[in-house]
Amino acid sequence: MSRWSERYDVQRGAGYDERWKAMADAGQSIHGEVDLVTSVLDEHGIGPGARVLDAGCGTGRVAIELAARGFDAVGVDLDEPMLDEARRKAPELRWLLGDLRDVDAGGAGFDLVVMAGNVMIFVAAGTEATVVANMAGQLRPGGLLGAGFQTGDGRLGIADYDAHCAAAGLVTVATWATWDREPFAGGDYVVSVHRKP
Repeated sequence: MSRWSERYDVQRGAGYDERWKAMADAGQSIHGEVDLVTSVLDEHGIGPGARVLDAGCGTGRVAIELAARGFDAVGVDLDEPMLDEARRKAPELRWLLGDLRDVDAGGAGFDLVVMAGNVMIFVAAGTEATVVANMAGQLRPGGLLGAGFQTGDGRLGIADYDAHCAAAGLVTVATWATWDREPFAGGDYVVSVHRKP
């Protein structure tokens, strides 16, 4: 069981989704990650129809919304109960069971790999560089890697994450404090976008 499964009652399948449903019912936007990555893709001349990998997709919230906006979305996760829920909600999409360290989601053909929802702090400790390298390997030239995660308290920091991205051959596009493009000033959450030359 992953660190993610230990924090949420994923054995109930849809249990994790209750949080997002409550936010949506309260009128809050639950698609900030998708809003940001679609705008960044557009700024790089990449529009609907592009191939997108939702890495650490959980129950599929991000991938499903990307597909609804016209992207060719694929989801991958290590937690079978969460993937079962994603498959139940969107059986027409491709859902892969796999470890981000070594999963091959279909070769180096994705326009975007997005790791939303703190994926980088839930991978096995010490594997962060391997995960970043494998995700970079899923990108086509010009493709983008976007990630948002908590920092501090002994977690992965932005300097180390940037170093992992550079070692994987990626260049920094932008670093923000939120999915709403708030400027990053060393806080405890970072949203980072890198590009494969």
